[in-house]
Amino acid sequence: MTAAEIFSVKGKTAFLTGAAQGLGRAMAEALAENGAALALFDRDADRLEDTAADLRRQGGKVLTLPGDVTDARAVTAAITETAARLGPLDICIANAGISDARPGLLHEITDADWQKVLDVNLTGLFHTCRAALAAMLPQGRGKLITVASMWGLAAPAGAFPRPAYAASKGAVVNLTREMALHYADKGIQVNALCPGIFQTETRPRDPAAAIAYTPMGRLGRPDEIKGATLFLASTASDFVTGTTLVIDGGVLAR
Repeated sequence: MTAAEIFSVKGKTAFLTGAAQGLGRAMAEALAENGAALALFDRDADRLEDTAADLRRQGGKVLTLPGDVTDARAVTAAITETAARLGPLDICIANAGISDARPGLLHEITDADWQKVLDVNLTGLFHTCRAALAAMLPQGRGKLITVASMWGLAAPAGAFPRPAYAASKGAVVNLTREMALHYADKGIQVNALCPGIFQTETRPRDPAAAIAYTPMGRLGRPDEIKGATLFLASTASDFVTGTTLVIDGGVLAR
């Protein structure tokens, strides 16, 4: 196979959560630009349609499925509809996530704020992965990509205390490894993307501190997640499972 063929997702069906904006939108663009049919899932129906409209104008085949990852039935129904309308599920990216509503030290976090982050980042991801794996198992193939964070591999420091976010993303990293081991012999590769600090619609509250914290001296651009997405979604990663692919501008090299 040529390099272009190895990284191609042409003719594949992909399901993405948290696809309406930010890194989720960039991941959707990467897959659509390279020929995948997409089902986009997000609780923000209006932004989801805006994203889909842009992709369709560029020739992408896109299905929108508004919903919330904390609703297990909605996620399962969306994946079932994806397969029915676009074809068997080849790629799933469990990207939906939120950060701490009021970043602070652990003793300052309320029960409600803690639970909200875990409900979306961990339980919502569980709902997505469970439904995707159930769809992929009968066909004996699939690419399951979780979106963790560099702060799932190291604790947020300095001006970035986010205990609920860090706890949830650390759990995502190890759940990814656990899934990878148990589905490795079933034709399904499970890997995690671990982004650093990117410039998106939900930009850092303190951009200057975020830039100073990043060795490359800048924030990531959303399009800089595209290459890693294609790698993990394509045949290029057929012998890669249980890994964490870090895109952080050098933070974890400290």
